Amino acid sequence: MFLLCAVCVGVCVLGALGSLPQALPWHVPCPGRCVCHIKPWFSPDSVYHEAPTVDCNDLLLTGLPWPLPFGTHTLHLQGNNLSEMDAGVLHGLPNLTDLDLSQNHFSHVRAIAQNLSLPSLLSLHLEENHLSHLPEASFSSLLALQELLLSHNNLCSIAPGAFTGLSSLLRLHINNNRLTTINPMWFGPLQNLEVLMLGGNPVETLPEQGFLALKSLRSLILGGMGLRGLADNALDGLEGLESLSFYDNLLIKVPSRALRRVKGLKFLDLNKNRIKVINTGDVRDMVHLKELGLNNMEELMSIERAALENLPELTKLEITNNPRLSFIHPQAFAQLSRLESLMLNSNCLSTLHHRTMSSLPRLQEVSLHSNPLRCDCLFHWRTSRVVRFIQPQATLCSEPPELKARRVREVSSGEMSASCLPTIPTASLPSNVGVREGGKLLLHCRALADPQPQLYWVTPSGLRLGPASGNASEGAPASSVTAPEGIAESSASMLRVETSLKVMESGEHYAILSWQNRRNYPSTRLSWQAVSSDAPAYSTRILAGTHSFNLTHLQAGTFYRVCLHLGTSEGSKHNSKRSKASRKPQCISFRTKQVAEPRASLQLSPELTSTAATLLMILVLILMLLAGQGWDSGKHPSALFQEIKSHKSLVIMQKTHGSNKNQPKRSEKLLFHHDC
Repeated sequence: MFLLCAVCVGVCVLGALGSLPQALPWHVPCPGRCVCHIKPWFSPDSVYHEAPTVDCNDLLLTGLPWPLPFGTHTLHLQGNNLSEMDAGVLHGLPNLTDLDLSQNHFSHVRAIAQNLSLPSLLSLHLEENHLSHLPEASFSSLLALQELLLSHNNLCSIAPGAFTGLSSLLRLHINNNRLTTINPMWFGPLQNLEVLMLGGNPVETLPEQGFLALKSLRSLILGGMGLRGLADNALDGLEGLESLSFYDNLLIKVPSRALRRVKGLKFLDLNKNRIKVINTGDVRDMVHLKELGLNNMEELMSIERAALENLPELTKLEITNNPRLSFIHPQAFAQLSRLESLMLNSNCLSTLHHRTMSSLPRLQEVSLHSNPLRCDCLFHWRTSRVVRFIQPQATLCSEPPELKARRVREVSSGEMSASCLPTIPTASLPSNVGVREGGKLLLHCRALADPQPQLYWVTPSGLRLGPASGNASEGAPASSVTAPEGIAESSASMLRVETSLKVMESGEHYAILSWQNRRNYPSTRLSWQAVSSDAPAYSTRILAGTHSFNLTHLQAGTFYRVCLHLGTSEGSKHNSKRSKASRKPQCISFRTKQVAEPRASLQLSPELTSTAATLLMILVLILMLLAGQGWDSGKHPSALFQEIKSHKSLVIMQKTHGSNKNQPKRSEKLLFHHDC
């Protein structure tokens, strides 16, 4: 919230200057192309001056202009091509208090500050140069310096004693550089420092007690650093700190213990972090806190009971642009007796509970526009409290249907229902949940209603988890806590992935699938589809207790994707679209076998094989009969041979598959040697 404070100061200053001339002519010899005039100027400690100024900005200078008027107070050299300094040109300027060298080409500090003696210099601007390192005693000759601006350089290292001699320094800006660590020794000589900007450096961890030397620090900017957490003693020693910004970091929870050690904190900026829940006591006992920002958090879902407690001086609370924030506990704000402005626009809130409003007796304005508001009995406070709506024309009812698009301010209490049915905001539920086998899973369910609702969880197997429920089956303990206002938390440890789908065997036109699961889920379904753009999808129900299935009528050499859906049923009246989408099926992909290539071979049909066997047996019998007759009658073997030749030759046809070139001869004659 320091940025808001700085803007406010700027507006006040501009308002004060509105009655003063912005620039007056300064009648002195002025360097060529430069402009000399008298302009209002505020010192780093906010003291107003009418400063003789030489303005040489954006002239593409490669050297200092000369001669400079003796009485020069402010010298502007921004946006030139300077890479070195001629100290002799500036030695004749005893009144020089503000030197702006930003947006030049300086790469070494020695080229700027070496042999530079400017006893009156209060402010030195070196932003957007090419500095990469600050050596020891970099600015020791500038003993009066109060403001040193080094942001947007390439600083990756700073010597421990780089700021030696700067005991008068009030403001130090080293943000948006390449520093990866914060060395507490840097701050030893800076006992009077009031403003420190460190944001924009890739520092993931702050050192413990790293700011002990900064007893006078009032504002600390730590935005955009990638901070994931904060040690409990990281902010020790900051006794005078009033403004603290953690904007755009990676914090997953409020660093409560570290914050409570900063007793005088007035402005706290936690915007744009990864905090999901503001838990009970996260912002507690910060008795001087005046403004708190919890904006632009994409993962923030809920603010719990007494999350903000005992903040007696808090006057402005901003909780805006959090797209998943759908629940604020009716007693989330405890002992905020001076809160005047409550900004809750652009969230996913359906209501602001009347108990919340009754806990804020001094509230004067509230911003609720750009929320899906449900105008029912929980909104009855609107007619009993005189609270100003910010952008009332955009503060509209989304439900019930008969009040949709009506302005909340214009809906009377008689039009609102006397009772409020519970509604579970879907934005607070994750679209999908992943957990390792044997890991833990914490699920939150939130609902507001009047009278208070009772919430419980139902597992896919039908097990109901609610208040005082026992342990889940199969040794997986689960607990559910339901508070009077209808808050339910279900925590199931040892949640196991109990199903693993496998292909046990596959062929050209079939695949045998198998899976193992400990529970018999109802309404289990198996779906499969060929992996192509125009392939139809198929599905079938699986009986409880079944652990395998044979897919048939598949196409050979084709990729298929098969999914096993546990505990779901198409068209079930009890399953919402979101619950279907959040259940992730077990899926695998496989490919059926290719059709085997045919081989050319000699094959006889069964009919031909049987005929050939019969003819062969007949031939053997004839030969045996003739042979017996020949030996009995005393015939010579040659005569027998001649007799056999007179018979018709036996022809056997063979049938083959394939090309004609592989077919054997159409016939083979049975020939006998004379020895037979």
